[in-house]
This record gives sequence, C-alpha cells and structure tokens, in this order.
Amino acid sequence: MTYVITASELRKRFPGRGGAVDAVRGVSLEVARGEIVGFLGPNGAGKTTTMRMLTTLLPIDGGQATVAGLDVRRQPGQVRWRIGYVSQLGGADELATGRENLILQGRLYGGSKTTVAGRVDHVLGLLDLSGFADRLVRTYSGGQRRRLDVALGIVHQPEVLFLDEPSTGLDPQNRANLWQHIRALREQGTTVFLTTHYLDEADALCDRIVIVDQGRVVAEGTPRELKQQVAGDAIVLELRDSDAAGRAAAALRGQPAIRDLSVAGATVRLYASDGAAELPGLLRLLDGAGLTVRSLGLSEPSLDDVFLRQTGRSLRDAGQSTGQSNQAGQPLDRAAA
Repeated sequence: MTYVITASELRKRFPGRGGAVDAVRGVSLEVARGEIVGFLGPNGAGKTTTMRMLTTLLPIDGGQATVAGLDVRRQPGQVRWRIGYVSQLGGADELATGRENLILQGRLYGGSKTTVAGRVDHVLGLLDLSGFADRLVRTYSGGQRRRLDVALGIVHQPEVLFLDEPSTGLDPQNRANLWQHIRALREQGTTVFLTTHYLDEADALCDRIVIVDQGRVVAEGTPRELKQQVAGDAIVLELRDSDAAGRAAAALRGQPAIRDLSVAGATVRLYASDGAAELPGLLRLLDGAGLTVRSLGLSEPSLDDVFLRQTGRSLRDAGQSTGQSNQAGQPLDRAAA
C-alpha cells in the first residue's frame, strides 16, 4: 500500500504563562493514496496543530513526517507544491470574483494562462460554482464561499488536500452538498485529510478515522471498525440527580448483560448485547430500588461511544467549555487547536 501521508511521534510544544504546553504529544498516523481520512477530536486535542505541521505552516518540534513522499522538515518548499490547504477561515479575496481568485491561485502555482483557464473551468463545474463564478466573492453565501475555498485548494491539482473543519458554519443542506463534492474529489484520485468536530461528518464521509485527545491518538480505524470496539447497544439513563445516579449504578452493576457502566452527574451510561431486550428488566430493577428514570435513550454504538470508552468522557462533553452548541449536527468549537 502506498502511503501519501506518514507521521511518526510528531510533537509540538508552545510556551505558556504557567509553563510550556504540549499541544501534540507523539502523534503517529498513515494515510493511503485516495483515502478520505478524518482527524476527529474535541477542542484543544491537537488536530489543527498537527495539520499545520504536516502542511509546513508550523515547525515540527519532534518526530518525523512525510507528505507526497517528501520529508516535511527537510523539503517544505517541495511539499507546498504538492498539497492543497483549506483553513477554517478560507483565503479568498472578497473584492475579486471567484474566477479571478482561481486564476490567480493557478498562476501562482506556475500554470500557463491556457492551462489554468481550462483547469478553472473544470473546477468551477466540479464544485457547482459556474453559475456565479464572475460575481464578487463578497456576494457569495456561506456554502458558495466554502466551495470556493475548496476549489482554491485543488485548482493546481494537488496530490493531497488538507481541509481544516471544512463544513463549520454551514447549514445541513450545504454540509451534505459539500460532502458530495469531497467524495467526488476522492473518486478522481485526490487524497483528503480533514479535521472535524462533527461526529456525523466523520461517520458519513471518511474512509478511516483517527481520534485524538490531549495531543495523542486514542483510536483509529474505519467508522465501522471503531464502533465494533463497543460491543452491544448503548443505553443512557437520566435520573433525578447525581446521588440517584450513583444508587442506580450500584443496583445495576453485576447484572450479567451489562458491561462498561459509567456515571457522569445524573446520567448513567451502559452497554448491553441486546439493549431493547434488556431495557424493561433494567427499569423494573431500578423501580424496585425506588429509583425513577426521568429519561432514557437506546442506540447503536456511535463514535462518541468509542471516544467515551477510550478516554472516559464524551466527545460532545469535551467541547462544552468552548461555549458552542453541542447538539447533534452542531459544531463543538469553531477554532479548535
């Protein structure tokens, strides 16, 4: 198998008021040609820092990395010619048209006028931008601008496309539309490496996922492989308060069908091989103990369950300190490191 991206024990440290902060603590990963690989984790996990090292935007403090067969530390200039990078904020000139932005980008990468013009037309069609390509970018909607950002990242035909939180801020329809275009890039042979906070985005879009927390990789594999690590169905029980949750956990522990039981505040989370069959009996057991369940949930394992098993906390909860919404389909943070 040909790996387009490799990283071995990548490390990055930043100075801080209370001492140095280790943002990346030995990240190792491999990305094969033609894959869409998602780098998933909460705010501060080290995702964007890792991506910036791989794209030569930050110096590597420790470890090694190659991109498109080139050593990132020793050959940064050559790496930049082989990659496309789309940041969270984008880079289009709002006072120019979409077409003008793309032509400039293609020419900066050394393309001739004729070659770039043809390439720009192709990219505009690929990302459904042709209908407004000659309008000023400042008139674009959020979804149109984000597709232009991606177009700027691929107009020079890079081997690898890096996308940092590509769909943050987009509504569900525009997010799904962008996913479709990213899949089309993969079908044309582009390798895509993206960071994301969206659990559904990682699950639906990525061939493989690398989950990172506190600067370290905690799990990796296909979405299906990762979820299979969590055997059974997830059951979430919400009780009156933390004291009631603790009593409920004590009553449920030891039941043969239950495994990986945990308590967080007033919530008890557990896994059972057949949640639907076991749930009535569990509720009867709690009722017999004088405990009332305020709400409950039953679902197949999710990527959040994988993160919970690996770290002892929910991926959604891990982003709450940012002040952003953590409801399904919403970003946990818009500026994760």
